[in-house]
Amino acid sequence: MTKNMFNLSKKLTSLPAYLFLEIDKAKRKAKQEGRDIIDLGIGDPDQPTPRDVIDTLYQAAQEPANHRYALDQGMPVLRQEIAGWYKNRFSIDLDPEREILPLIGSKEGIAHFPLAFIDQGDYSLVPDPCYPPYKGGTILSGGKPYLMPLVESNSFLPDLKEVPADVLKKAKLLFINYPNNPTGATAEKGFFSEVVEFARKNKIIVVSDLAYSEMAYDGYRPPSFLEVEGARDVGIEFHSLSKTYNMTGWRIGWASGNAELVSALAKVKSNIDSGIFSAIQLAGVSAIKIPQEEIKNMCSLYQRRRDVLVSGLNSLGWKVQSPKATFYLWIRVPDNTDSIKFAQLILNKSDIVVTPGVGFGRYGEGYIRMALTVSEERIEEAIGRLKKIF
Repeated sequence: MTKNMFNLSKKLTSLPAYLFLEIDKAKRKAKQEGRDIIDLGIGDPDQPTPRDVIDTLYQAAQEPANHRYALDQGMPVLRQEIAGWYKNRFSIDLDPEREILPLIGSKEGIAHFPLAFIDQGDYSLVPDPCYPPYKGGTILSGGKPYLMPLVESNSFLPDLKEVPADVLKKAKLLFINYPNNPTGATAEKGFFSEVVEFARKNKIIVVSDLAYSEMAYDGYRPPSFLEVEGARDVGIEFHSLSKTYNMTGWRIGWASGNAELVSALAKVKSNIDSGIFSAIQLAGVSAIKIPQEEIKNMCSLYQRRRDVLVSGLNSLGWKVQSPKATFYLWIRVPDNTDSIKFAQLILNKSDIVVTPGVGFGRYGEGYIRMALTVSEERIEEAIGRLKKIF
């Protein structure tokens, strides 16, 4: 077959290379060379999925009834369990029939959601730096991401007043993500109230990514966007079992909020997939029922790792802040070095994988992200290696 025989779509060619695939290539190459790699790059929990969840999957997978197409809108028992979780965690009452939609991981729901509302040339208001599917989903829908800088001087919150009027006229979606990936920043209800008022005034849909709400430290409890008055009139919120229950590979999450928005996403998905494997849905029910004490233990584990890493990096003179949530450190690169070159330096000189901030957007330049996904012993070893080169 002739090389370059096929012409890729303009939408596909306009997508940037997916950052984590590039990092994984570099990591695999280093391992093939026999190097002992400490991976602080991709945020993938190193702890096992809880035993009860695995046992539920095992039992459910043996039932022939679970081998058929799943209901697109998710099993009633899962939607009811999600509604109960929201009620217990945030005192929010959701209708499990109309306001909750299970997903094959929150990533696919976030990426597919723009297909329901974005037409050619419409804008999504996207924070920068950000989780890449906010941009990717917009581009694949024919829209344009308008980048809202997240800068340290504004506590990594977008300045909504800075969005130009001509952009607002064509803006359909506003993405927010707190606790934030990659910066680890948090937002309080006052900010969410501003977002609701902004959305109402400009007739914009709010897309809240709440994937890290249960990864918090020092007694902090992140709020949900849906807790704020009027939020359900303008928004939809995405959550995931991936980080809270060490289930990244299981691919299960959900969308909740405004019934019209949830229904629109369900219509998109009915034309793309056939639902989540029923046995995994039942495993998700088991996960949500796990006692809160186990979640606290998970947070304590990451908090100890956070403290070791922050202390160690500060001993290098890096002036790193301790995040109140997520399992990421967002670290300013010393001496204004290019973030990709700095990440390459760390990998080449100390066999440590970190994520260059520019991979999350232009305003991520000047930072690197480190994930707390290795043991305290390996974190201490990483600090020891870094001390040899800095």
